[in-house]
Amino acid sequence: MRARQLEVFCMLMRCGTVTGAAAMLNISQPALSQILLHAEDQLGFKLFNRVRGRLVPTQEAEELYPEAERIFSELGALRRRTTDMRFGRTGLVRLGASAPPAMAIVPKALMAFREAHPDIVVRSLIAPMLSVVEMLRNGEISMGIVMNNMPHHDIDVETVGHVDLVCVMPEGHPLAAREVVGFADLRQDTLISYRADTLPARLLASAAEAEDQDFAPGIEIDVSMTALPFVRGGLGVAVVDGLLPWTEFPGIACRPLRPRITVPIAFLTHKSRPLTGGTALMRDYLRTVCTTLGPGVRRV
Repeated sequence: MRARQLEVFCMLMRCGTVTGAAAMLNISQPALSQILLHAEDQLGFKLFNRVRGRLVPTQEAEELYPEAERIFSELGALRRRTTDMRFGRTGLVRLGASAPPAMAIVPKALMAFREAHPDIVVRSLIAPMLSVVEMLRNGEISMGIVMNNMPHHDIDVETVGHVDLVCVMPEGHPLAAREVVGFADLRQDTLISYRADTLPARLLASAAEAEDQDFAPGIEIDVSMTALPFVRGGLGVAVVDGLLPWTEFPGIACRPLRPRITVPIAFLTHKSRPLTGGTALMRDYLRTVCTTLGPGVRRV
């Protein structure tokens, strides 16, 4: 399957109609249909059946699609890279971060970096940790910042600090009158915290068990920021990382959690791809910010 045929196939799988796929690819519907026919002729089997005016993927198409989508994404990353080169953006920093460092670390570093290096383009993306790792592997980013220092065979992991987990509640909540919050204090409220297969959840469950307490969130989240509307809405109290500036959100109170539990802040880079000069500079600025973060963050 050629690159253009792959694009047409993936876009048809996404859109489900020739009209939608043609519009997304900026080609005519007859041209798209012709490309699809050529692809099916070369493959020797049909990819779609027409059912009441819609394209329905065949079983073969369903089996091919996950791998085709992966290759399609890699082609997209390659096109973006060549476009950057064509327009002379050789000074390009491609950065991916999970939500807390993207909100608390990257903006401060970027302000200083752009003031000193205004001609270097910075492409900043926010994504979950596993997506940041995958973007590093396919070359879409050159550096990641996440709150997990688990090892990867092809990724260099540099732990630059640790951040405390905290308890976040609405202003006026009884727990806001306490200096610190413990596991026993959380039993009266619906608990909002990380899903069980995440690093913070495992650390919290282990600490609670050591105190003969339960840690069972009634509302599970992937990233700490998603707890904000739930807490504001009075759905419960949250145990989340303290990297986000919780006290800057109106109507929110934040208290330390005891026992003290921390999660790591780590820089990720690909072992086989040396950093460009711009990315290495940006890493220095990010390190500097990590040394100036407020209480609850311990530097390495």
